[in-house]
Amino acid sequence: MESLPGMIPCSTIHKLVVLRRPRLMEKKPINKQIIILFVTLVIIMMGFGMVIPVIPFLVTKFGASGQELGMLMAVYALMQFLFSPMWGELSDRYGRRPIILLGLIGNGLSMLLMGLATEMWMLFAARVLSGFLASATLPTAYAYVSDSTSEEERGGGMGMMGAALGVGMVIGPGFSGLLADISLSTPFFAGAFLSLGAIAVVYFFLPESLSVDNRKQTTEINLRHQIGEMWHGLVGPIGFLLFLAFLISFGLTNFEGIFGLYVARRYDFTAGDVGLILTLIGLISAVVQAMLTGYIIKRWGEVMLIKFSLYGSALGFLLMLTANQLPAILLTVSLYVFSNAMIRPGVSTLISKRATMGQGIAMGLNNSFMSLGRIAGPLLAGYLIDLDLSLPYLMGSLVNLIGFILCLFLLKPTHRSKQPSQEVTTMPPSEVSLD
Repeated sequence: MESLPGMIPCSTIHKLVVLRRPRLMEKKPINKQIIILFVTLVIIMMGFGMVIPVIPFLVTKFGASGQELGMLMAVYALMQFLFSPMWGELSDRYGRRPIILLGLIGNGLSMLLMGLATEMWMLFAARVLSGFLASATLPTAYAYVSDSTSEEERGGGMGMMGAALGVGMVIGPGFSGLLADISLSTPFFAGAFLSLGAIAVVYFFLPESLSVDNRKQTTEINLRHQIGEMWHGLVGPIGFLLFLAFLISFGLTNFEGIFGLYVARRYDFTAGDVGLILTLIGLISAVVQAMLTGYIIKRWGEVMLIKFSLYGSALGFLLMLTANQLPAILLTVSLYVFSNAMIRPGVSTLISKRATMGQGIAMGLNNSFMSLGRIAGPLLAGYLIDLDLSLPYLMGSLVNLIGFILCLFLLKPTHRSKQPSQEVTTMPPSEVSLD
């Protein structure tokens, strides 16, 4: 088995994560597999949600500025940008399950290192490790859904994955506020423990979704190949969607990248207060994505969903700046999150349907362009918040408004075929249970 240039040999990775031959799905109701994947993402996002409220206060403790907080967020996204397509392509060759496992292992190690950090450089080193290995999890999970659903049901499946992220963000931040009273490092150790639980769930209960017959036989992975894949995707049928993934991610990180620092400086909030607000955000996101995303996509289509979400997000940013008391803060943040929650699954579903390449590569490209937005967004937001507290949210509103205007002219609905999907699946559509 070939080695990656300058990286761990693929044979070593294979031995580390494929400890037994995984079972392939054989005429089992697809809902069971999606539920297992849902639980896995909930567990890992609980750990992620427990960390987010604490990072701004940990950075402040180390004497860093908003700009350095933005850099800390951006370096993680930079690693995702560089390596997500690699993991997507590896999952097309070796299967989804081993790559998901490797991502979970990396996430757990990075959480442990962040809990042990005593200086800023240690936080940066942990974020680099997390961005490299943990970036394998989400694009591969979305590819798993693409393997396992018909085109008609894919929007609901993507919505379930988005809901899993939301559920994790419901439970994690509130719990983090309690743990932060013990120490700022405690939530990171708890996140590492949760990653260990997610590894166990995937290893023992999640079957492989991509059969050996449907896997790629060769893999060419290097930076030049990756840039070629990105350029091919950008000029292909999903080009504008990839640009849109970048744009919405750029706008979103103007909110989430510096939110803890924003409310700490403006309202003198604590980590517990930030955890409470993020818990509300996660609750709204989970409900919206689980209950509304699939229905809205079936009723009005992904294009209308994306346009509505962009317009509502632009308005939500502006309204957040008018809030002065906690009830108003919760209300305006809720409005923003309600509008924003469906953008990612909407764009991911369209990319999946319109892609002419492997689903693993397509989802990896989607994640890479979102990572590119998460590189630029926090860097700019961190710089702007040191100038004026309102500037990051004014920028976020402007970016979402630009995205909405571009969609009016460039994003058109396509004919919605009733024919079974011809994309890579592990079973014929007739054998997939939609119960």
